[in-house]
Amino acid sequence: MSKEKIPVVNLPQHNSPQKKEVISQESVQHYDPEPPASTSRRKFIKNVSGMSAASLLGTAALMTNSDDVNANTEWAEHFQGNYRLMTDAEKQETVERLERRYSREYEKDVTVATTDAEDGVLFGYALNIQKCIGCRRCAKACVEENNQSRGDEQEIEWIRVLKMEKGEFTPERMNDGYPGDFGIQVGGNAYHAAGVVLEGEHYYEPEEVPEADSFYMPIACMQCEKPPCVKVCPVRTTYREEDGPVVIDYNWCIGCRMCIGACPYWARRFNWGEPNLPKEDMNPDTHYLGNRPRMKGVVEKCTFCIQRTRQGRYPACVEVCPVGARKFGNLLDPKSEVRKILASKRVFRLKAEMNTYPKFFYYVD
Repeated sequence: MSKEKIPVVNLPQHNSPQKKEVISQESVQHYDPEPPASTSRRKFIKNVSGMSAASLLGTAALMTNSDDVNANTEWAEHFQGNYRLMTDAEKQETVERLERRYSREYEKDVTVATTDAEDGVLFGYALNIQKCIGCRRCAKACVEENNQSRGDEQEIEWIRVLKMEKGEFTPERMNDGYPGDFGIQVGGNAYHAAGVVLEGEHYYEPEEVPEADSFYMPIACMQCEKPPCVKVCPVRTTYREEDGPVVIDYNWCIGCRMCIGACPYWARRFNWGEPNLPKEDMNPDTHYLGNRPRMKGVVEKCTFCIQRTRQGRYPACVEVCPVGARKFGNLLDPKSEVRKILASKRVFRLKAEMNTYPKFFYYVD
């Protein structure tokens, strides 16, 4: 059955930089309690000498009830603990602080969920590469749902769709190689598309998709059971959740990018500059470990849309796929779509020889 031609969706780029608020020295009222003994004052000066100017400025802003959003959160977030080590009370305090900041910054009611994994759930994903038409609606929906940076200076997409040519080995090209008329060192079939390789076009802009003699292979985080990115993280800011997704505690990421080098699937992105997230496009329904706004100098990646999937919904890319090529479900439930696909279809996992045990499966009918 022939595939229906569908126009490619290219969303408008947002180039307007995000407004960055600053606090002036004149607006800070210096906190000066009754002077203690001289030894205490010297001890105080010695203790704060190692703190950055931004931290001290944030402290002063907190003491004076400043309206500046960035200044009000600078001090608290600077000393924020690791999410996995927080008590319930500390998590609640952190979430309330972030909700206040995001709501002021983006001028809408923003929620930051901390929904935990459910018992007996292990998320898995299946993608029919025979059906995929390369429209990239999945990538654009992911950008909108997960508050990724827009614009020419830094556009981040967690999903990358590769366009690859169809080809085959033919006897007619046997002697067309190098050297001369005898394809001994390099055969003639080497100069034409001759099978499935991960060397395709990452950026293509046809008028219609699918293109003739082409097929498409989307790639995102494979949510490995043995994630190499977790092994190399020096501060343990990235880790695997109980229901499968590999997540990142953004406030503890030091930007070393060792996880990017360790990932064999090219699934992580780094914020080289301040993310450009327009206020009108910001998705206010966020999760602490998922799609909450990121900052400069941290790594981000797909999380199976845990702000949605932990509420019983599909990931955004699954909902938007026009040909139904994407499936999602619980790998521990024999009645789920994913389990039925694994039992009845021709399935493979990308780079399975690396023993990462991905929970992202490819299949064909």
